[in-house]
Amino acid sequence: MVRVRIAPSPTGIPHIGNTRTALFNYLFAKHNKGKFILRIEDTDQKRIVPGAEEAIYEILEWLGLHVDAKFKQSERLDIYKQASQILLKDKNARMEEGAVRFLVPKGRVIKWTDMVGNKNISFKSDDIEDFIILKSDGFPTYHLANVVDDHSMQISHIIRGDEWISSTPKHILLYESFDWKHPVFAHLPVILGPDKTKLSKRHGAKSVLDYRNEGFLKEALLNFMALLGWNPGGDKEILSINEMINLFDLKHVNTNPPIFSIDKLLWFNGYYIRKMPVHKLVSIIKDQVADVGNNNKLIKKIVPLAQTRMRTLNEFKELANHFFKEPDITLTQKEKTIAEKLIKQFSAIEQWNNGTILDSIKNIMASENIRMPVIYKIITGCDTGLPLPESIEILGKEKTLERLRRLTT
Repeated sequence: MVRVRIAPSPTGIPHIGNTRTALFNYLFAKHNKGKFILRIEDTDQKRIVPGAEEAIYEILEWLGLHVDAKFKQSERLDIYKQASQILLKDKNARMEEGAVRFLVPKGRVIKWTDMVGNKNISFKSDDIEDFIILKSDGFPTYHLANVVDDHSMQISHIIRGDEWISSTPKHILLYESFDWKHPVFAHLPVILGPDKTKLSKRHGAKSVLDYRNEGFLKEALLNFMALLGWNPGGDKEILSINEMINLFDLKHVNTNPPIFSIDKLLWFNGYYIRKMPVHKLVSIIKDQVADVGNNNKLIKKIVPLAQTRMRTLNEFKELANHFFKEPDITLTQKEKTIAEKLIKQFSAIEQWNNGTILDSIKNIMASENIRMPVIYKIITGCDTGLPLPESIEILGKEKTLERLRRLTT
C-alpha cells in the first residue's frame, strides 16, 4: 500500500511552498488509494514557535487535506534511543560526549533513482562526514528520527523538496545499517520567485492562513499550488480537488523549478469568486471580510454587482465600503453645485430604479459637461467602483438624498 507523509517542524508556520509539498503528498496518496500521514517533527525543542503546530493543523483542515494518522516525534523518544543502541551494538555508531555519532563507511557510492524526472543520483561516502544521530539531551537529530519513523510508519514514498537531496545518502546509509529497505524518493524542485531566486516573503512566501485572511479561497489556492510544478496534461488549468486526485502522477512533475506568480493566483481566485453561487459568496463574505456589518439583505444586493469585479474577498470591502460607512467627502464649489442638481433630479424620481437614476445622471452630465467619475466622487468618495446607478438604487432614495444634502450644507 502507498503510504506517504508530511513532516513539518513547528519551528515556524509553513509557507505556501511547504503546503504545496503537502498537497502533492495528499494527491499521490489518494490517487493510489493510499494513506496520508502527518508527523510533527518537534525534536528541536529550543526553536519551536508558539502556535506553529496549531497552524499546521489549521492549514490542512481548512484546505480539506485530511490526514489518516498523526504522530509527534517528542512522544517517541524511547524508539529513537533503542534504534541508536542497535547501531552502537553493531559498531555502526559510537558514543561521543553523551551523544551518539553515526560512522559513515568509506569507499562507497550511494545511489538511487529519483521519481521526479526518473533521475539517477549518486554520492560518494568519502565526501560525507560522520554525523550525530542522538544528542546528549536524549533527543534525536533529524536524520535518525526521520529514518526510524519512516520505517516504523511503513512509508512507501518520500515526497519532499529537493533541498533534502543532500541528506538522502545519510538516510540510505542508516537504512542499510538497520538492514531495512528504504522508501522510494521523489524530490520536488524548489519554488522560485519571479526573479528566479528562492521564494521569499517579498515574493509571496506566506502561510496559506495569511492568504485566507487576505481574501483568497481554498479552491483557488489548491488549484494554484497543484500547478506549481505539476502538469496534468493538455491546456486545462481549472481543476477541482477530485480532478487533481484522478490525474495526479509524479511522472508529470516538472524537473525545472516552478515560478511563483501572485498575478496567476489572483486570476485563479477571481475565477472561483465569479463561479461561486451568490448565496455561498454572501455567507463567506459575512464570515471572513471585516467591517461589512451583518446586514444580510444589503450584502445580498451588493454581491452580484461586486462579484465580477473582485479578485479577492477583501476587495468587496473596498468596492462596497460606502454602503456600510459614511464616506469622508470634501467637495469643491462646482461639485456642490452639481450635488444640488442631483438632489433636485433624484427628488423628482417616482420609480426609484437604476434606469430612472441613470437618466437623471445623464441629464446632469450633459448639462454640466462632466463625466461619470465626477458623479462617482460626489456619491461615494471614489472615482470608480461598482456600477453607479445600481449602487444608488441599493443605497436607497432617502439615504442618497440625505448624503447629498449633508455635502451641500
